[in-house]
Amino acid sequence: MYPIDYFWRSAERFPNRPAIISKSGILTFRELADTVLSRAATLASIDPLPGSRVGIGAANSVDHLVALLAVLAAGKVWVPLNPRNGTPELRRIVEFARPALVLADEEMFGRLEGIASRLESIDVLNRPAGAAIDLLMGPRSQGGVALERAQAIKFTGGTTGTPKGVIQPLRAWNTNIATQLHELGLTPADRYLVAAPITHGTGTYMLPLLGAGGALVFPDGSSPAALLDAAAAHRATIFFAPPTLIQSLAEEQRHAPRDLSSLRYLVYGGAPMRPEQICAAQAVFGPVLCTSYGQTEAPQIITFMPPSDMHGDNLISVGRPSLLTRVAIVDADGNPLPAGEEGEIAVRGDLVMGGYLDAEEETRKTLVNGWLRTGDAGVFDERGFLFLRDRLRDVIITGGFNVYPSDVEVVLSSHPAVADCAVVGIADAKWGEAVHAAVRLRNGMQVSADELMGLVKRELGSVKTPKHIHFFDTLPQSAVAKILKPAVREAILKASQAS
Repeated sequence: MYPIDYFWRSAERFPNRPAIISKSGILTFRELADTVLSRAATLASIDPLPGSRVGIGAANSVDHLVALLAVLAAGKVWVPLNPRNGTPELRRIVEFARPALVLADEEMFGRLEGIASRLESIDVLNRPAGAAIDLLMGPRSQGGVALERAQAIKFTGGTTGTPKGVIQPLRAWNTNIATQLHELGLTPADRYLVAAPITHGTGTYMLPLLGAGGALVFPDGSSPAALLDAAAAHRATIFFAPPTLIQSLAEEQRHAPRDLSSLRYLVYGGAPMRPEQICAAQAVFGPVLCTSYGQTEAPQIITFMPPSDMHGDNLISVGRPSLLTRVAIVDADGNPLPAGEEGEIAVRGDLVMGGYLDAEEETRKTLVNGWLRTGDAGVFDERGFLFLRDRLRDVIITGGFNVYPSDVEVVLSSHPAVADCAVVGIADAKWGEAVHAAVRLRNGMQVSADELMGLVKRELGSVKTPKHIHFFDTLPQSAVAKILKPAVREAILKASQAS
């Protein structure tokens, strides 16, 4: 079974039910299916090679969603391009992934002009196919299903060196869809509010919701007020948001209450949420907050904490393993550890990626004896609840997005005045973690914090730009001249307290 088949099945069962709700009106499942098939046929006429890669770079819109469904229906491999990334980073991702075709909205088109891949406006899919395409109901017309075939290549964080592209096979998408249907109990009555980017959270929830016969609601704007207005007007039952957005939504709801009685799940993820923040949101929205733990390498739901369990000590847990995925805590040699002992979180099952694109050594280090070594530290309690202790890798999760310190460090180091630098995450009430940079300047040279932050913003985008730049005469180093990041973090905290 292909992931797109979940959508086709709903189109057959619920042809007249709403599938997409937006300011332009309602698209029923029958209308959406017809549109997707037409655009998939156009896509196949533009790029007839089966299994080729298609990048999509666009802000959230109905056209973006339909283009993604068309890519899946045409049997292509999706390469999402997040508009929040810096332009040089986006171009590096395209260069590394080598999609045959890139579809872009107006803003992204201007940022991607001149790439080696064929670049077309996302509106090109609106034109007639111009030829008869044997695409009856998408990939179901093809032969057997090769479940290891790639469905998407997602980048864990566009890098300034070698990007790390996660190959998500068909089986991983199928497993994610089935897991969400099971854990969330999705039904045709569910309506998902498109608050998260399609390149991130919404792209993960899209097929489970449509597969259940539910609808996707596109708000008229991205402000907290616009999101809550849409949730109330269209009786949204579920949406996903990072903790920073949930805090803003709670503040807006306290200021101007709406009827959100239809809401069943307000899922937070991508960053930790402190217990007092969870309780504050529960006081506003009711017992609907829940969370999940996942990675791009094992998309969305490795573990799940339902609203009914979100209380007491569980507020700092990420829940229990989902139905179709095995989770273990292992030591450095990969041996399983009992409840109560901390170690690395390892994951096994069809949810796990196929590997990293053109990175065999990195794949071998991450996929060990069938287990995904997540690089995250954690512990199970005696009830089977998982608690994250720390990240073994240096990734910073800020506002729900991953920031790899090495990306930022390379850009900072490119400035002629910077001799050394280290980037770390510092706990932050708003962002979960805020990106901080410690910088040592070359003798006799000067540069302002604003200039360095502007450099990073131009190269990598605002998400990866440090919130603070700290200047030090020396940075702590090991005997082999490696910067000691725990000591850097302590120095930043000490300096912040003194200021």
